[in-house]
Amino acid sequence: MKKDAEANADSDKLLRDRAEKWNEADGMIFQTETQLKEVGSKLSDENKVAVAYALTELRMAHQSQDISAIQTALDNINAAWKKATEAMYAQGEQGQVDNFEDVKFEEVK
Repeated sequence: MKKDAEANADSDKLLRDRAEKWNEADGMIFQTETQLKEVGSKLSDENKVAVAYALTELRMAHQSQDISAIQTALDNINAAWKKATEAMYAQGEQGQVDNFEDVKFEEVK
């Protein structure tokens, strides 16, 4: 029995890695769909299209169960989200700076 386990260790590792990558893709698809519903209106059209395209690419790779394609698609969707969120935060910070206003105050002794 131990010899069987040792003989199948490589194939078991490959199957485990495959399942983990497939599950990672499945989670990213769900997460991206949810985030697009929640913050999609805050993204620029360019960034929204880039994320949506990467999501489509990931769905196709996930469906094909091609691990190398899944990894490439995960890298692409992460890059698209990184760019989109950086732009969103930069826009938010700029908006906060612009919204400051002077207020009158009185020092009380």
